[in-house]
Amino acid sequence: MEITGTIEVNALRVHSCHGVGGQERLVGNDFEVSLSVECSMSDAMSSDNLDGTVSYADLVDIIKGEMSVPSMLIEHVARRIIDAVTVGFPQITAGRVTVAKLLPPIPGCQLDNAAVTLRWRR
Repeated sequence: MEITGTIEVNALRVHSCHGVGGQERLVGNDFEVSLSVECSMSDAMSSDNLDGTVSYADLVDIIKGEMSVPSMLIEHVARRIIDAVTVGFPQITAGRVTVAKLLPPIPGCQLDNAAVTLRWRR
């Protein structure tokens, strides 16, 4: 029997230099990234071996790597995360990534975050 499941990295906080404004790309801001991927869990469940699944530690490394590359748009960062995850783990069949800029610098208002969520399916 083939059993699929979801592996999640929730609310990973990183300091990164993304933004349209030059100051944002210079001093950076705090971001929160959540990633969820779907893949087969059958091998991992029967073998108790990490080779049969996707390591959430590897997903964290991918997120941190892509977040370290400055971009103007968080949409661009989110897409790079998707590309890196799907290239690195071809067994992933679908997923969702959310990149949120915490306390975005918008004059005259206060908000917790501004975010983009992208979904994909192979």
